Parts: sequence; C-alpha cells; structure tokens
Amino acid sequence: MLTSRRRWIQGGWLASLSGLFPALAPAAPSKPTVYERLGLRPVVNFRGTMTTLGASKQWQECFEAQAEAASEYIVLSELQEAIGERLAKLCHTESAMVSTGTAGAIAIGTYACVAGDNPKFIRQLPNLEGMKDEVIIQKVHRISYDHAVRGAGVKIVEVETADEMRNAINDRTAMIYCLPGNNDDREWGDWVRLPEMVSIAKPHGVPILADCANCLPPWDNIPKIAATGIDLLCMSGGKHMRGPQSAGILAGRKDLVRKAQLNSNPHSDSQGRPMKVGREDMVALWTACEKYAKLDFEAINKLNEKQADYLIKNFKKIKGLQVEKLPSELIRKMHRLGVSWDESKLGMTKKQVETALMEGEPRIAVAGGYGHQLVFCCFMNEPGEEEIVVKRMREIFKA
Repeated sequence: MLTSRRRWIQGGWLASLSGLFPALAPAAPSKPTVYERLGLRPVVNFRGTMTTLGASKQWQECFEAQAEAASEYIVLSELQEAIGERLAKLCHTESAMVSTGTAGAIAIGTYACVAGDNPKFIRQLPNLEGMKDEVIIQKVHRISYDHAVRGAGVKIVEVETADEMRNAINDRTAMIYCLPGNNDDREWGDWVRLPEMVSIAKPHGVPILADCANCLPPWDNIPKIAATGIDLLCMSGGKHMRGPQSAGILAGRKDLVRKAQLNSNPHSDSQGRPMKVGREDMVALWTACEKYAKLDFEAINKLNEKQADYLIKNFKKIKGLQVEKLPSELIRKMHRLGVSWDESKLGMTKKQVETALMEGEPRIAVAGGYGHQLVFCCFMNEPGEEEIVVKRMREIFKA
C-alpha cells in the first residue's frame, strides 16, 4: 500500500507543480525506506505545520546545499555573517542570523535585550542581578511558547491596553514581546497593534520582539512587519518555508542581532550555547528562504482551497456528517474545515474517528482539539492526498 501510494503521487501529480512542492524522493521497491527500516509508518498530514509531525517536507535544494556545506570546513562566524546579510535583504531589516527555530530566536533575542554585549552579564545569565529583568506582554499574546522568554529568568508583566503598556514601562523593562498574528488572532479583540506599540516603546528605548512563527504565508508579511519599526523578528525556517525543521531566523536591528550572536553558539560561556546551528542547516535555511520569498503564494492558496472544497463536497455526501469552513487567521490564509456528527446516532466519538484515521492505512493526522469538531487543515498537502482522506472517511463511516 505504501509503495503503490508513493508511486501514484509521483506519477504525474507533482510533475506540473514542481515549483510549488518538493519532489518526493524516489524509492526502489527492493530497498526499504529509512522509516520502514525503523518499523515506522509515515503520516498523511491534515493537521498542519506541527513540529510533532516534522512540520513540513524540506525542499530538495536544501538537501543538496547541506551535503555541499558538510563537505568543507568553514569559519562559522563568517558563514553566519554572510548568510545574515542575505537574509536581512529578504526580510528588509538591518541584520539577521540563523537560529534554532522560532523558539531559539526568541530565546537569544531576549538574551540580547537583557544581557546585551556585556561579557559579565552574558556569563551571568540566568542570574539577572544588575540587569533589566522585566518583559511586557499583552494578555492576549500569552502563549506556551513565551517560555523561551521566561527562560531568561525575567518577570513577565501582563497588560491589556495601550495605557497599561505605557504605564508598565520603567527602568527595569528589558523588552516587549508580541505576536503580529496567531491561530486565534480573530479572538484578540481590541489589542494594541504594532504601530501603536512602537510609538509607546520607542521614546523609552525599549525594544520590541515579534514572534512571527504563525505569520507565513505569504513572505510579504515579514517585510511589512519589519516596516512598522519592530526591533526583532523571529520566524521558523522549517514550517511553510520548508527549510530545516531545526532552523529559524532572527532579524532586525544590527546592534541587537550582534548581541544575540554573542549570547549564542559558538560562544562557550553563554546561555544560548546549547542552541547550536551547524553550517549545514545555515546554508539550507538560506537556500529555503531565497526560494520561498519568490513563490507564487496565490497559486499555492488556490490549490489549498481546491483541496478544502473537495473535502467539503465529499464529506457532505457521507450520511450524518455536518461540515463547515472555519474562519482563517487575520495574518494569513488557512483552509480549515470542521466536521461533526451526532455521536449517539453514528456510534462513534470524535476521538475514535481521530484514532481510526491515525491507525489506518495510510496513517492520517487531523486536528482533534477543536471542541466537538474534527478539524482538517489543507495547508501543506501533496496533490491527491485529499482523495486519500475522503476514501478513509468513507471506510470509517461505512458510506
């Protein structure tokens, strides 16, 4: 089943869309894949760009760049600087560097704002004696990922309004952390937008760090966020960008990016030393970003929308299922649909169907944490996978 499905997808579906999707690596029938050798089964991903599923499929050009980089020694600081210059041009910022994903960028960005370039403070972290030790965050922007901020040892000061933000700034304020957008940004209500945030922080010299992990696609969002005057932007290189899953970008003010570098690898006595980015991932991230910035995002969105419409049309044909298109985020276009049913009438709970999809052949991952609905996300899917999931749902519901 796995082999026939792989050949089916390769045999024409991707040929016409090679510019949008990475080609699947050809596998000889006589040679098991690396996952088969480990006794594991790959997953058809209708959950989204989740780290728990590998987030995305890396571009073929990235593999080639990694292999080339690995074949030679290089001075790491020179490589980081050269790639940083190119990433900064793409981001429309003064400077940039490769980090260990968005969370790594948030962490070293926070260290830069707290310890700066003071050698004593860099070695002293997370002991904040003598340093600014407060970070302001809007209450609607509090998420589990701000642990990367808290890891510096700072005190989080929550605010809800512009006046509260203005009044919270004092001589202990190291920075403001914010989300330009997120999965729940339609529910934020009257939050302090980026331009107003900048107008509040700038007179006090307080830097603003933006977590842009959920701001792609399209790429244009990044230069637009940078243009507001935000000091540091943090983003993933391994989700929709399809670079290495362990890499990300920290972009922004030249002085702050330099301070982040001093607080990270390869500097041995720094809080960020464990967040090592190898030369292979640096060049692969740069390769991915150059390619990503030039993609036709409207064409990608139309394909995602077509897949979502196919699911809606065919799920509605399954007796007892209610299907609806869910609202997208404000910051980006996402195509999610929620499926529900009367569990007592159909004799299956949402959890049972989610498990059946994941344990079947092929394995299909969906989002199950949306109340009474089973959610399908059409975002990073190969053409034709929508037909696979419809077939499995018909089998499960015996339609």
